[in-house]
Formats: sequence, C-alpha cells, structure tokens
Amino acid sequence: MTKSIKMWLLGIFSLCFLLPVKALQPQDSIRFSLLTCAPGSEIYALFGHTALRYQNFSDQTDLVFNYGMFSFNTPHFVFRFVKGETDYQLGITPYPYFESEYALRGSSVYEQELNLTPAEKWKLLSLLEENYRPENRVYRYNYFYDNCTTRARDQIERSIDGTVVYPEGKEGKEGKTFRSIVHEFTAGSSWDELGIDLCLGAEADKPIDSRLQMFAPFYMRDFAAQAYILQPDGSRRPLVAKETKIVDVVPEEAAPSFPLSPMLCASCFLALLVLVAWWQWRIGRIWWGWDLLLFGLQGLAGCIITFLFFFSVHPTVSSNWMLILFNPLPLLLLPWGIRGVVKGKKDWFYRVNCVYLTLFITIIPFSPQEFNLTVLPLALGLLVNSVSHVLVLKKRYK
Repeated sequence: MTKSIKMWLLGIFSLCFLLPVKALQPQDSIRFSLLTCAPGSEIYALFGHTALRYQNFSDQTDLVFNYGMFSFNTPHFVFRFVKGETDYQLGITPYPYFESEYALRGSSVYEQELNLTPAEKWKLLSLLEENYRPENRVYRYNYFYDNCTTRARDQIERSIDGTVVYPEGKEGKEGKTFRSIVHEFTAGSSWDELGIDLCLGAEADKPIDSRLQMFAPFYMRDFAAQAYILQPDGSRRPLVAKETKIVDVVPEEAAPSFPLSPMLCASCFLALLVLVAWWQWRIGRIWWGWDLLLFGLQGLAGCIITFLFFFSVHPTVSSNWMLILFNPLPLLLLPWGIRGVVKGKKDWFYRVNCVYLTLFITIIPFSPQEFNLTVLPLALGLLVNSVSHVLVLKKRYK
C-alpha cells in the first residue's frame, strides 16, 4: 500500500470519527431581539413600547416577552395610577399575535437582533423564565425609572458576560430632561402635554444622563444600536448584530380631538375675564356666581395637584411649583370673599389674591421648573378677576 493511499484512508477515517462528535455539539438555534414599537394614538401609547423576542429555530418557538402588560379592569385602577401604585406584569405572547396587534394599531416595529453568545442567550432565557414565575412577574411600575424598556434593558445586561458600554455625549442628547423627552412624543397631542406638564414638578427639568434617557423606547433603540460589549479579555463586540423593520405600516389616523389648542382656549378664557371685569366695573356690581364658578374650578384643580404633591409616589410630582397657583385654598377662603361681595363690603381676600398672583407670574421665568405657556393666560385671567373686584369696590366707596 502506497503512502498516498494510507494518507487518504487516514483522512476518511478521521472524517468519519469527527462527524459524530460535531453532531453531538449543541447548535446555536436561539435568537433574541429587542423590539421597539412606534407610538400609538392613546396617551399610554404616545411614547412607544419595548419588548424582547425569543426565537428557537430547533423547535419553531417564537415568543415575545412583554413587561408592559396591565389591565384597566384592575380594582381602583385610576386611583392607584394617580397615587403611583400601578402594577404591571411580564406577559408572554406568540409573536404572530404581537405583530398583528401592532400592525392593526398602525404602529411599525423595529427589531434589533442581539449579538449574544450561546451561553448568554441561555442565561437570558433563564432570567426571563424566572421573571415569569407567578411570584415574580408582577412589579410596581414607575414611568421614568422602572418600565417596560428599563426592565428589558436590565435583563439583557444581566445575561452578558462583560459590560455593556453605551455612547456618551451623543449629538442631540446633551442637556436632555425627562420633560424635554416627554415633549418630543407629545408634540402632536397638546392637551395630553398640558395635563402631563401640570403634574410634573421641577425634578423633571433636571438634566439626566444617557442611562436615565433610556426610559423612552426610541432612545433605548438609538443607544443600543451604538452600544458595544466590553468582554473580560478586553475585546469588544457590538450589542446589536443587525436591525430590521419587521412591521412596516402607515400610522393610523388619529381620532379627531378637540379642535382648539390649550393656548387658544386659555387666551379666550383671559379675553372673557377681561370683558367680564370691564362690565362689572362699568355697572359697579360684582357677579358673585361667576366667582363661585371660577375659584371653585381653581380649588378643585388645586386638590388634584395637592394630592399628587403630598401623597403620590410618582417620580418628580412632589417638586411641583404649580402648587402655588393650584391649591385648595380658594375653596377654603371663597366663603369670606363671597360674603364680602354680597354685603358690598371691602374684603382683604381679593387684595391678597392680587399680590399673590402677581408674585406667581413674576417668578415663572426664574423658577427651576419649566411651565407650560398655557399657565400664563390662566394666571393672568385670575389676576384680572381679582383686580376687577378691588376696582369695583373702590369705585363704589369713593
């Protein structure tokens, strides 16, 4: 037997020996992806959504782990939401159902395949399965600090053998605050933006770093796209292997909303109060029923702001300077003001209110809180009403 024949037979023998060994090695049939869903028209969907997709090609498994599950039918849902005690939970949905839901909603979905090792994928799956246990799946939702996006990010980071390094100082991300990011997603929903602005306090206007900015799904998507994994040996690999738009739909047309903007309504409110003030001064008489409505609404709004300020555990609401304008004091002091009007006597209530509202309007540009501009005509309207009372009573007792 020649040497060449021996080498050929040895090669065949080695190949036959190695094939079974290779077949016994575990194959990487698992893929994890970060899903980012475009905003919807409802207020809870204005900022988009984040979920994790798990695919196992060996057994045709395709599931979505979703930390954003909640139910409006939960007992006392509205009260608990206002108080900041809303419970969300981790849910598992077959991917086709998840895809259909967002396609019907008119929300596109972006998929970022995670560049994980087989061991990291198994660890991530184990973490998610542990989170899905009945005793672990429910968590106390916190919009800025613990939501569907931050939960997904944290589980990804826990599964990685190394450190995830996100970009710092990215152009356009400097000087961001919670409020400024919220405004990016409420730009087309002025009434929703006003409501949120009235509730958020000065804490929402402090600059936040890149990690805190990741509370917003699309910010998380942008940071993940540029992040890399720093491995124990000092080598690097990108966190995201590739990105695909897996649901590409035209956004659904938003339902018709109130046609007038908050600023226009507030300006009309101011104009109405100027007209009423002029008419009261002209006839020399104050309409106490108008005061009852005006200060009653101010006091009721103040009750909501006061409750949030003192009792809600929502982040940032306990530093709300709007408490100066909207508080329950008008409801408590209104009887004295109305009694003075009915009896035609001079009353300190409106004089103090003039000084009080003037000081509030003066400090707006200097406060650490960014106020919604709609607040200015509202405060001016209340000031005009109090000034008119002082002038009418002064005219009457000349």
